Amino acid sequence: MTSPAAEGLALPGRHTPVVAPAFVVAGYTGPIASYTDPLWPLDPLIANPSTSRRRVDWSGFPPKMREEFRLLAWVMINNPLPYWFLAGRPAWHSRLSAPMLYACVLEWQRLAQWLAHRHVTTLADCPQDLFGEYALDLAGRSKVCRDTRSRSLGALTRLWAFDTLSPSPVGVAMPPWVREGVDDYLPAQTSRGENSTEPITPATMGPLLIWALRVVEDLSDDIRTAWRESRRLTDSAEHAACTPASKARLKTYLRQLMDQGSPVPSRYMFGRTTICAQYVAALTASSPRQINSLAASEKWRGLGEYVRRNPGPCPLTTPITGRVEGQAWTEAIDYTQTSDLMRHLGTACFIVIAYLTGMRPGEVLGLTAGCCPDPPSDRHLIYARVFKTAADEEGNHNPAGELRDVPWVAIPPVVKAIRVLEDIVPDGGLLFDSAAHTFQRASPAHATALGYEGLRNRIEDFVRWASHLAARLGRPHETIPDDPHGEIGTARFRRSLAWHIARRPGGLVALAIQYGHLRTAVSAGYASRSRDGIHELLDIETARATADTLSALHTDLVAGTGISGPAARRAVHAATHGAAFAGTIVTRRQARDILDNPNLAVYDNPHSFLMCVYNRDRALCHRLDTSDSPSLDRCRPTCANIARTDHHADRLLQHAAALDSQARSHTLPSPLAERLHRRADEMRATAAVHEHTRTIRQETTP
Repeated sequence: MTSPAAEGLALPGRHTPVVAPAFVVAGYTGPIASYTDPLWPLDPLIANPSTSRRRVDWSGFPPKMREEFRLLAWVMINNPLPYWFLAGRPAWHSRLSAPMLYACVLEWQRLAQWLAHRHVTTLADCPQDLFGEYALDLAGRSKVCRDTRSRSLGALTRLWAFDTLSPSPVGVAMPPWVREGVDDYLPAQTSRGENSTEPITPATMGPLLIWALRVVEDLSDDIRTAWRESRRLTDSAEHAACTPASKARLKTYLRQLMDQGSPVPSRYMFGRTTICAQYVAALTASSPRQINSLAASEKWRGLGEYVRRNPGPCPLTTPITGRVEGQAWTEAIDYTQTSDLMRHLGTACFIVIAYLTGMRPGEVLGLTAGCCPDPPSDRHLIYARVFKTAADEEGNHNPAGELRDVPWVAIPPVVKAIRVLEDIVPDGGLLFDSAAHTFQRASPAHATALGYEGLRNRIEDFVRWASHLAARLGRPHETIPDDPHGEIGTARFRRSLAWHIARRPGGLVALAIQYGHLRTAVSAGYASRSRDGIHELLDIETARATADTLSALHTDLVAGTGISGPAARRAVHAATHGAAFAGTIVTRRQARDILDNPNLAVYDNPHSFLMCVYNRDRALCHRLDTSDSPSLDRCRPTCANIARTDHHADRLLQHAAALDSQARSHTLPSPLAERLHRRADEMRATAAVHEHTRTIRQETTP
């Protein structure tokens, strides 16, 4: 079958470009592969700086079928799917993005290898039943989700569709699922996406955020100043002339150190301790080549052994101004440390921006210098490009992305991180430009951002470095423990922000910044009102928190836990009817089923040792505004929405005992100690009221 779209399509020649000029993204100036080249880089199709660069390697295809697949891949790159094929397939797009196109060709390669093992040498000899057999074999290889399997079968459907467009059709058979439906070839649907991603636990996220903010706000000036000094020393060494005078200065310097038994500036590389040639060259106004030549000479053959036995630092003159709770974070910055410190600074900036805005990683990596201009008022906005959902007029993926409909709001720590990055990268360049962050002297013609894998490794390195620094400064409570769900990665910050806003009101993020401003900015600000904002995740996490609270309360009440307070009866009623939602909330619609039901509005507030059974008309936390949710950082002890369980009362007594113990400290001023004693007495009185008024479920339920 040949569609009208295939008429007039000429066969590609040896030098035909893999990507036709009409499909090359704007601004791309690099090379374009020719049709017969063994490798097809897909860079001409990629404008997203955070997208991994891929290339099709034709050596992975069996030789006898290679040219058939090569032609179909070329047709797919340079021709959209026809309208007759798209009719009745609303989820299909006529063109694929470069990463999806690459994945499609990889699936073709797996099919080709599978056919070759069965001695099939042409696609013309692959009938429908063989396609069906391959699909079933694919399903039995490994346990993968439904969406992944669906994409695999979709790639094979495209193989058939593009053969109909080919100037030289092979006669690819229609896969059986095209007529029969795809459900019989797919596993059952499971939860997926960022809604099923595990948030970073508070025990890990808390100190991680503290150190990221500390590096950005308190240590960044020292690190950048040291980096500039190290670059100046390196440039001085590289441009130094090799003269007899410079060689004499070098010999005098080294001989004095060795005669005095003093350490020699050194560095550890490739498993060996060696003299730090560039640093020593800069100190002595000599050339690194002279140092290397000297170390290799017969007369100075003992220099290497002396350095290994007497390694010394390479301190810079950078003044240390950064403080950690009043303590200098280091005595001096070493010349050999500056690259690592700059890497940690860039990583800290990524953590701050990703976590405190709720952006997806790709959007963070696509930010450019100048994206957050100074505003006429005090509210900064981030003008970012979105790539994941960017589409052209026909609904196809737009590789160049598009400006967000509404910008993200930026709180002060995020603005600081952006300003730090703007000092590192070229004017107008990517904030996470790979050349700038890997310290390349010359930037490539086509700018790219740091890759996801590289960033994941940098985050793990940052965790180890920050934990080591915390231990060295005598702050073991600020070491960053391993997350029980594995590596932190790059995609978990967005989900973690929503989780912490929903479940830690006034808590975790307030360790470093004014939490209320962040909650308002993110959950009710600019980013939540536009496509790809974080509002959907906030709804889901808030609903999950509510469902978990109701489920736990229901379990406690059934076990005989007591409850008290003016809202106790409403809390019992909500727990009875809301426990069934626990563990079932995956979509925003399911979340709204809980959030839109006023009878299920129960929020646990462990910081105030109570539970809020929210009723807008009775709430004391909202007097003048019209919020539909409570402000749990403004709970009032006389509010009619309060309920307490035995667990809250127990924690009240525990906290009162801790306050009494703190008040008895000899170093505490008397007025403050008296205030702590009074607060402890108030907590014990509240717990006593609960004990005298508590009821159990049988007594409270109608």
